[in-house]
Amino acid sequence: MIIARSPLRISLGGGGTDLPSYYREYGGFLIAGAIDKGVYVSVHRTFLKEMVVRYSRIERVAHPRELLHPIIRHACSHLGITENNIEITSMADIPAGTGLGSSGSFGTSLLKALHRFRNKTITPGDLAETACHIEINLLKEPVGKQDQYVAAFGGLNCYEFRPDDSVAVTPLAISDDTLREFEQRVLLFSTGIVRQAPEILKDQDDKTKLHSQEMIANLHTIKQIGYESKAVLEAGKLDEYGKLLHEHWERKRARSKSISNPRIDRWYDIARNNGAIGGKLIGAGGGGFLMFLAEDPTRLRRALAAEGLHELRFAFDFEGTRIL
Repeated sequence: MIIARSPLRISLGGGGTDLPSYYREYGGFLIAGAIDKGVYVSVHRTFLKEMVVRYSRIERVAHPRELLHPIIRHACSHLGITENNIEITSMADIPAGTGLGSSGSFGTSLLKALHRFRNKTITPGDLAETACHIEINLLKEPVGKQDQYVAAFGGLNCYEFRPDDSVAVTPLAISDDTLREFEQRVLLFSTGIVRQAPEILKDQDDKTKLHSQEMIANLHTIKQIGYESKAVLEAGKLDEYGKLLHEHWERKRARSKSISNPRIDRWYDIARNNGAIGGKLIGAGGGGFLMFLAEDPTRLRRALAAEGLHELRFAFDFEGTRIL
């Protein structure tokens, strides 16, 4: 049995500028970190005369082209897999729809496992690009390239999305001391709300394609916050990063009414009054996880626990997609 694992991710600044509708004209930039929670895909050959695929549902088909799961169907086609005596199973540490990039992590895990199944190798860059090609070009999903690249490369990196579709990946140059403090002060809390990212991203994508000056100006500002976040993090100025995180959230909320709601706004205000310098929803918005940069982590934990929010403890993952 082949088992591949891809890390999930948290976006740290500049998120939203990785959609083709924006970066192909203006160039995108963001910072993101892979975390030690992941998506796992197993692939093995069976003696059955059917292909079995297990995820949130179970499919049994005579040929991969009959699969309903679009990413698995296209991944098999990409690698020329036509045999049906294969079983593919997907599992995850965190449910999908929570803003941690599970779709990109699933795609890279699947492709990594299928390449090993075919006795082929693939570089992190090609792995990310193939996963992007399936979601963006073949399936026409209104998503960006962030999730696939963070999953494939792992670590804490800066991603520059260029108009020619190439992506430059550069490690965030922070000291070991800053990294340790950063892991202690960045806290994640589940809102318990599962959201549909494509619906929110489609609104951004449509407005960008229609050259909405309000949307484009917003994304320009978000990108600049990404550059400023890089500078203060590399300088070890975490309090300054927290302030930028708050500004990022204010700008992000302005993009769509679907990004926040009264409950999320209330939790955010409680956090800000109890030791959080700044924060934001991870991912497209609408639910998922709230991330905060805490001045006083203990006080913040107590305040949000009293609200019934559960914390996700994590560390950064520096390995990326790999075979276990």
